[in-house]
Amino acid sequence: MSKSISDKVVRNTANNPTFSAILEANLSRRTVMRGSLGSALAMFAGVSMSACGGGGDDNDLKLGFASLPTSMTDACVVPAGYVASVLGAWGTPLNDQAAPWSKDGNNSSNDLLHSTGMHHDGMHFFPLNGSSSEGLLVVNHEYIDEKALHPAGPTSVGGKRPAEEVRKEINAHGVAVMHIRKQGGKWEIVKNSKYNRRFTSATPMNLSGPVGKTDWVKTPFSTDGSQVRGTNNNCGNGTTPWGTYITAEENWAACFVNTGEVNAAQKRVGVATKTGRYQWETAAGDSSEKNGEFARFNITATGASALNDWRNEVNGFGYLVEIDPYDPSSIATKRTAMGRFAHEGAAYGNPVAGKPLAFYCGDDSRFEYVYRFVSEANWDPKDATRSDRIAVGNKYLDKGTLYVARFNADGKGEWLALVPGTKGKDGKTLGEAFGSIDAILINTRGAADFVGATPMDRPEWTAVHPSNGDVYVTLTNNTSRNADKGTNPANPRLNNVNGHIVRWHDDTGANTFRWDIFVFGSDAGAAADTNRSGLTASNQLASPDGLAFDDRGILWIQTDNGIDGGRNNAVAKATNDQMLAVIPGALKDAKGTGPAINASNQAELRRFFVGPNEAEITGFAFTPDHTTIFLNIQHPVNWPAYDSSDATKAPSGTVRPRSSTVVIQRADGGPVGV
Repeated sequence: MSKSISDKVVRNTANNPTFSAILEANLSRRTVMRGSLGSALAMFAGVSMSACGGGGDDNDLKLGFASLPTSMTDACVVPAGYVASVLGAWGTPLNDQAAPWSKDGNNSSNDLLHSTGMHHDGMHFFPLNGSSSEGLLVVNHEYIDEKALHPAGPTSVGGKRPAEEVRKEINAHGVAVMHIRKQGGKWEIVKNSKYNRRFTSATPMNLSGPVGKTDWVKTPFSTDGSQVRGTNNNCGNGTTPWGTYITAEENWAACFVNTGEVNAAQKRVGVATKTGRYQWETAAGDSSEKNGEFARFNITATGASALNDWRNEVNGFGYLVEIDPYDPSSIATKRTAMGRFAHEGAAYGNPVAGKPLAFYCGDDSRFEYVYRFVSEANWDPKDATRSDRIAVGNKYLDKGTLYVARFNADGKGEWLALVPGTKGKDGKTLGEAFGSIDAILINTRGAADFVGATPMDRPEWTAVHPSNGDVYVTLTNNTSRNADKGTNPANPRLNNVNGHIVRWHDDTGANTFRWDIFVFGSDAGAAADTNRSGLTASNQLASPDGLAFDDRGILWIQTDNGIDGGRNNAVAKATNDQMLAVIPGALKDAKGTGPAINASNQAELRRFFVGPNEAEITGFAFTPDHTTIFLNIQHPVNWPAYDSSDATKAPSGTVRPRSSTVVIQRADGGPVGV
């Protein structure tokens, strides 16, 4: 998630024990046994290499590059023997209905409807017929930079935003499906392909699952509650075993405004109370407005019922959205059974025939939670080859149980079911406190508070090891951690700017799991009680964010440290945001609660890529033969160069910045990373 639109307000007022307090209790017990914090860290350093790299499940797999030095330039940096090029930069036409991108920001809203959107984030490569040289690259477009999007920034006349500017901003959000092909070693968009299409903040989408067609989501646009217009603030992503894409709606709530009575669910997610983030609602009443396209962002109750105003519009947002990239006629579907919060992706557990499927999600905000959705239906491998992919999604994603995690001090944890019969901390059930399952899902965060889930330090991307099934989550940071919340070995700073990664292992048939800390973010020069993983100048990191495994078992870690409001953080002073790689072994080989990466093996974590100044590194995809990987550059300050597709070339002067996908290949055509 970009810092530009992060929700800096702590909206969790529950008094659930924090993850930091739980880990503190665990470490304190061990420290007492061994005499000091230093002794506890020494014990952690005894974790075998099979708990990190060089052993365990992937002992024949080795990283084949040296860790990069730090960089702070307006260019991308890759290891020796690699090349990097720019693909599908913001505003790149997908068909002839869009004019070429303008350096002056003069493109129209219609151009943006038929071009790549702004601020690329999560993505996935879907091969065509198994090919590693042709496929569909699906890319999220998380938010907009209004100053770069318009010729001279956003305008307002008499407190009203111009309708054309608002439409342009709406169309710059969402998701792009790009048909891409490699020819002569270079990847390009196949312009005018039948597969190319955009999903924006105005595209009609189906609402499926328990919330769909209920009174919560009935609006003047969809009087039966079966549809909503648009998907917004699409951050992380996921996929399914049957070949569809999942885009995660994250910080969507502040795009809506309620100047009247704000209910508990709206407060819990952060609906604005004075004006929306982009003031889209102020364009309401424009002579060109159709079907309340702008008015719907003002959810203040003004009419006799929900069919007379837009009070329910916001309830159609906050979900995981399934897209079938292979079927251009398919309709994107919001899967309400999987919860409603600031979704940061959805990684599915390794499928086992005859057992339910599990999907894991983080809720990216301070002191929020980690969730698991378990399907009611058992996995049938035949469904992986069906062509009616959205119908398969209906089977597995519309019925199931949503759980929230509680991490215990003994290195174990439990999944708490968010269903009417689950009892909360006060002895009442969720049904008694909230009502039916649709009401619970509308206020997922509140339900998680009620059952006593563990507040975490901004849970973001999740990733699942392709062979052993261990699940990883990035905890980016928590700058709101203060004296009231306390300090501990997991978060020893009152202002936790560095973050860490947690992993666990469970089974879809069980509601318990085992967890440990995989790595603590830190600058290389920090004291030992901060730099618990013993990171050096070769791999120091802060704010781990994007996270993905390739199917060989390499874990790729991306950071969103940015300039930290002026490079105040020690890591930000040393390097731009980056992507690192490591080959983890199985959690079963670990001893204690971590960190798995420590002073004895930290060299196994290597810096593979460094981005341009002020940019976040996010999104990850790869071709089946691993000869190409894709990552995204979000909100650069002065990149890419106008006159070159070489991502490693810095502009000769000042350019209008464009978020873009970077294509990374080995110069000799071999597999990337090894």
